Amino acid sequence: MTPKEVRKLNDEELDVEIERMKRRHFELRTQAVTEKIEDTSQFARIKKDIARLMTERNARRRAAATEA
Repeated sequence: MTPKEVRKLNDEELDVEIERMKRRHFELRTQAVTEKIEDTSQFARIKKDIARLMTERNARRRAAATEA
């Protein structure tokens, strides 16, 4: 997910996407324990996407707080 795509999401979609990514990260971690994962780069990619989404969410909240 690119930063441009993240900026296009509204606040509700951001929250939904964050939860979906966190669930996917958890599923990958459990798969790593129970079976062999072929593409281990998924871990880093998902963690970066989560961080990108949370950064945008926090920036929007800060901007809304300074406006109020």
